[in-house]
Amino acid sequence: MGRKSLKEARKKEIIKVFYSLAKKHGLENTSIAKIAAKMEINPSLIIHYFQTREDLVYGLVDYILDKYKLIYKVSPAHAKDSRKALLEIIGNIFSKKWNALFDDGLFYGCYAMAFHDAKVRDLYKKLLDSLREMLIGHIEQCRVDGVLDVEDVETVADNIFVLIDGAYFYLSLVTDKEEYEQRLSKYRQQALSILHLKELSEVAG
Repeated sequence: MGRKSLKEARKKEIIKVFYSLAKKHGLENTSIAKIAAKMEINPSLIIHYFQTREDLVYGLVDYILDKYKLIYKVSPAHAKDSRKALLEIIGNIFSKKWNALFDDGLFYGCYAMAFHDAKVRDLYKKLLDSLREMLIGHIEQCRVDGVLDVEDVETVADNIFVLIDGAYFYLSLVTDKEEYEQRLSKYRQQALSILHLKELSEVAG
């Protein structure tokens, strides 16, 4: 492993600790000193990799967005079946996997930075644009394969993205588990309705 690989591995380790502390204490309450104390290292070592706390925050945003991509990952078992691949993605988006990957408070805390930090805004936009294009690709492949009857693929993808953003912002405010599950199921069915798909159970097979 080269020096660059070691540097990247060390930076990722620092970011992971930053993420865990920010998740517990809040982004604004997590300092370089606290990260160093948790890792039992000198704060100067963190500054060696991230010259400012701002750089560290950018690294955290990158880390969060990389986790976001995992929701859209298709398993090898469904990669060659366009319909099952799309169903798996929709199933992942509207499932408990989202909660396993993200902390809502931290995700929206970083998201709020996009309104006053151009770099964070660009990071979020580039990710969402790429995910939108990927979803368009899956929908288009289903249309080409004759398993999906939609005319305007881009509009369908946009409608699903709007549903996702609205759904999860609202769900982040819901504390009752039963209500959360009911709404999650409802939103999933709405996404399937937009796609003119009915069955989600096939993905489990």
